[in-house]
Amino acid sequence: MDITNLILNNDVSAGSIKNFNKLSNSKKVYVETYGCQMNFSDTEIVLSVLSSKGYNETTDINDSDVILLNTCSIRENAENRIYSRLGDLIKYKKKNPELVIGILGCMAERLRNDLLTKKKIVDIIVGPDEYRKVPELIENSIEKGEKGIAVKLSRTETYDDITPLRREGITAWLSIMRGCDKFCSFCVVPYTRGRERSRNIGNIVEESKRLFDEGVRDIWLLGQNVNSYRYQEHDFADLLRSVAIAVPDMRVRYTTSHPYDLSEKLLETMAEHDNICNYIHLPIQSGSDRILKLMNRLYSVKEYMRVMLKAREMMPGIGLSTDIISCFPGETEVEHRMTLDVLKEIEYDSAYTFVYSPRENTKAFDMPDKLDDETKKRRLDEIITLQREISYKINSQLTGKVMKVLVETVSRKSEDEYMARTDCNKSVIIPRTFNAVDNSGRLTEAKVINTGELMNVRITGANSATLFGCPVSAQ
Repeated sequence: MDITNLILNNDVSAGSIKNFNKLSNSKKVYVETYGCQMNFSDTEIVLSVLSSKGYNETTDINDSDVILLNTCSIRENAENRIYSRLGDLIKYKKKNPELVIGILGCMAERLRNDLLTKKKIVDIIVGPDEYRKVPELIENSIEKGEKGIAVKLSRTETYDDITPLRREGITAWLSIMRGCDKFCSFCVVPYTRGRERSRNIGNIVEESKRLFDEGVRDIWLLGQNVNSYRYQEHDFADLLRSVAIAVPDMRVRYTTSHPYDLSEKLLETMAEHDNICNYIHLPIQSGSDRILKLMNRLYSVKEYMRVMLKAREMMPGIGLSTDIISCFPGETEVEHRMTLDVLKEIEYDSAYTFVYSPRENTKAFDMPDKLDDETKKRRLDEIITLQREISYKINSQLTGKVMKVLVETVSRKSEDEYMARTDCNKSVIIPRTFNAVDNSGRLTEAKVINTGELMNVRITGANSATLFGCPVSAQ
């Protein structure tokens, strides 16, 4: 799932930091993670590597020996935010000249020369396949004053032998593969993250079991294109089935999928196991076959629709979401309307929508873009408005229904509420304490809810993004 506006920087409690930091470690690293879920997963790998070399994570940037920004290059806006943030960090460097500032991830791979020459405060630059070298580069910067750079892409690195440092929580991202071989004409991922490499299926299953033993109750199998997972004779459906069987009380999800590789075997596997959540994020990107061909997406709208219809046939009530790139070079007004027609026909639960962002070294970069900014804004607004209406319609129809949810975290807006999630990936806000009501509507004893509980909730309200409910009975 491509959520490049997401910033996952130290959103943790002091307790969770304490639980995975080592008392014997004396050095402190502050990390800000920008971009997609894969970046968040990579940050956990970096923290594990640094932990073995004497570093603990800190949430206090003023108390850090090292500041690392794990970056995203999927759109120009994502890179601009990092450049802006580096400007903010100058004051910390002036206060502590020995402070090491590093750029990790996709932006490090793509813009390494620019970062070293123009941003003098950057001390180390490390690409997605070189995280094992982070401690050494930090030490060389501290002891020798050397600028460090390690951005070589690998055809074999999967970090399969590194146990990520995960904080306490109900949900975990479990990386199953790295890289992408699709080479969509708009995308830099194959150039910043390299070619596809899949992890050992046995190690993934064992990691799933360990996560369950540590209290995780919801895992996302993660890759740039999970449907192309291959390990020996095993495909992604085999992996999904193996994980579901190994941890039957764990909710299992995955992201991101490519329509070209989503097989009927995978849909059958999802329908077969109750703990595999009925939710698919499947980017269509455009409703025009001509634009899809220019994007090198390898499927037609008709083929995409066939997958969606089959998924709904096999799993009624399945949650569906997508990505859409508006205003791809050469997109006509008619083709824009075709995308709106797809939204109306499929009726996604949600969609992540963006205006096309030119990326150097991609095939689309040199395609002529004749649309003015006003047209781009209008088209994107039309997509967002339509999807919002569809999402509200779908969510409103759930009012009064009883749905099973997993209680995940405290609500961002109130400590008196929890955010729970349905099987089909809808967030539901519920009270932390409540007077329980049974299925007949009678009051029972007062209850206090804990994270990790699986319970029935009656939906009492909805907006386009969120459901609201009251627990009926704990399971």
